[in-house]
Amino acid sequence: MLGRNSSKPQTTLVSQDSSAGPASNGGPLLTIVGASAKLEGKFEITDSIQIECEVGGELSVGGKLVIGEKGVVNANVQTVDAVIMGVYEGNMVATGNVAIAETGRVTGNIETDSLVISKGGFFNGNVVKSKGDDAAVGPRPVHLVDGARAVTTQR
Repeated sequence: MLGRNSSKPQTTLVSQDSSAGPASNGGPLLTIVGASAKLEGKFEITDSIQIECEVGGELSVGGKLVIGEKGVVNANVQTVDAVIMGVYEGNMVATGNVAIAETGRVTGNIETDSLVISKGGFFNGNVVKSKGDDAAVGPRPVHLVDGARAVTTQR
């Protein structure tokens, strides 16, 4: 039980962490932590969130989604921005930027305005550029980040 002394590690499910830096909307970052915590369901988060446990189902995030190095997310996600330092599997729609860190592992499809994969980061799936005013027809240039290689295909 929480609050009693025991030899088992305790789990903090939800905390407001202002020390993690401001979220994209300027507010504190909501954090879900727990080495053995597993959450399943449909989640609607109005602000930004950092996940350091296992989450499955559907996520709708009104700010930035941060999947920490210990985070494992198997869900369909709608968000503004995303930073993936852990494991993500599913389909993601991000209206802003998506970054896969050097420790990030992504399997699935991403629709976004901007995708950055750091050297060492892993991505297996399809990327679709969000429909915007500047969406061009035809091939677009590929930019290398930190010496990472990228492969594009034309349809």
